[in-house]
Amino acid sequence: MESGNLRYRLATVADAGEIAQMSRALIERDLEWTWTLPRVARNIRSRDCSSVVACDDTAVVGFAIMFFGDEDAHLNLLAVKAEHQRRAIGRRLFEWLRESALTAGIAQIHLELRVTNAGARDFYTALGFTASGYIPSYYGGRETALRMMLRLRQRAISA
Repeated sequence: MESGNLRYRLATVADAGEIAQMSRALIERDLEWTWTLPRVARNIRSRDCSSVVACDDTAVVGFAIMFFGDEDAHLNLLAVKAEHQRRAIGRRLFEWLRESALTAGIAQIHLELRVTNAGARDFYTALGFTASGYIPSYYGGRETALRMMLRLRQRAISA
């Protein structure tokens, strides 16, 4: 998919280094670095994950990684470089994953974000997410996470 001068596509292992560096700079700043190149590459290769990127002519400018379970999905990471923010890139990345979740029959999408990150909270609220709880010391024992959820459909009833 193309939009303006950006292309949206599935991530490849060749993108893992850029994604890992963006995670370090934009998401994991001031924390232990956990989304390293090997971990990102494992997620890109995983059949249980979908990883998408937004690219300009020279580099990845945004990415999102989501894990798919049976009925729940977890948005692991989503980030857009600062100079490309507020251009609907994050929304487009998420919409790709949301459409994939709908196709897969997912009931809910969950995510966590730093409780102090008002910008991210506003972004996810605008996408339809609602707060579903807090997880103290989630980020390296130093920071509380806000857990948010987006309901896509009612869960199946087990017999």
